[in-house]
Amino acid sequence: MKFFCYHRDRPGSAALRAELVEAHWSYMDGFAAELIARGPTLEGEVPTGSVHVVDLPDAAAAREFAFAEPNYQAGVYRDVLIRRWDNALGRTMWEFPGDPEAANLYLVLGWGSGSAADLEPAATESLIAYGPLWSDDGTAWLGTAALVQAADADAARGLLTAEHYAAIEVHDWAPGGRS
Repeated sequence: MKFFCYHRDRPGSAALRAELVEAHWSYMDGFAAELIARGPTLEGEVPTGSVHVVDLPDAAAAREFAFAEPNYQAGVYRDVLIRRWDNALGRTMWEFPGDPEAANLYLVLGWGSGSAADLEPAATESLIAYGPLWSDDGTAWLGTAALVQAADADAARGLLTAEHYAAIEVHDWAPGGRS
């Protein structure tokens, strides 16, 4: 099962996050084969959260993955979102055919309202990762999560059909992991 995990930073935790970077990366190294995508959300150069899309056996394993993470254990994060996720592209971020180091990379989160929408992307050339978010039992559509390369935040937001969402968030994002 695939899971979308979004750890949002606690205000003022940037220094603690920087101290823990090696512990965080070492922890993620243990999940290298299971990771579909990873990387921080940013405000300028300052991290505001961490995205991890991971393939694990079940929801209990996803919760263990998210809550045993060193930054979470040390108090870097204020909250954690864990949702089942379908990999509509069938690939990892490392298989993205574009330039993952290029500018203008975004996390787009659409919070569903009503019937499931945007289950398959209209175009894939700018998508690094894309898929619907589901309830724990996989029966209720809760929205869509995507990592995208776009001209700007408005273009990234336009990836989703706005009328099907209660809200759409767009965050600057960068690929994560060791260089």
